Amino acid sequence: MSSPLRITVAKRTAATAAQLAEIGRRTFHDTFAAQNRPEDMEAYLAATFSPEIQLAELQDPNVVFLLAQMVQEVVGYAKLDLQSTLGLEPGKTPELRLEVARLYVEEDWIGTGLGAALMRRAIEEARQQGSRAVVLGVWEKNQHALAFYQRFGFKIIGEHTFMLGEDKQNDLILRKGL
Repeated sequence: MSSPLRITVAKRTAATAAQLAEIGRRTFHDTFAAQNRPEDMEAYLAATFSPEIQLAELQDPNVVFLLAQMVQEVVGYAKLDLQSTLGLEPGKTPELRLEVARLYVEEDWIGTGLGAALMRRAIEEARQQGSRAVVLGVWEKNQHALAFYQRFGFKIIGEHTFMLGEDKQNDLILRKGL
């Protein structure tokens, strides 16, 4: 019997952009609202997850969105940047790398293996693109996500600033060689 989980590359349409805006806002809010000021959350959500912004990201040829669907409902997604410079030292010749810029799963699906399935598919995409590494940024206070990525063999290689509204936060940069 086949699994009801389907992970597909998102279509570059306005309808998909609207879906991504909705799930992006909801999953980011659910993940981080309890640890951040409401005004910073709202500023970030407004600046990042409008349907127009999502459509522009979808139409970028260097961005791929993966949608995780269970029984035709989108319950998770990943945003992949095919030409990332995250974590590269200035002046260093860049390696071909894929960045997992976002990987989120609806609250009810956390702990079910859905996030792991999305990560496996992202790593598969990196290999198909000829990438030498996968990189990502994770908030230093998000210990659950950090442990998840480390289980996949990601190692901390640096850090950078992430602005959540007016709040300057520290993200750890992780890398996994392929």
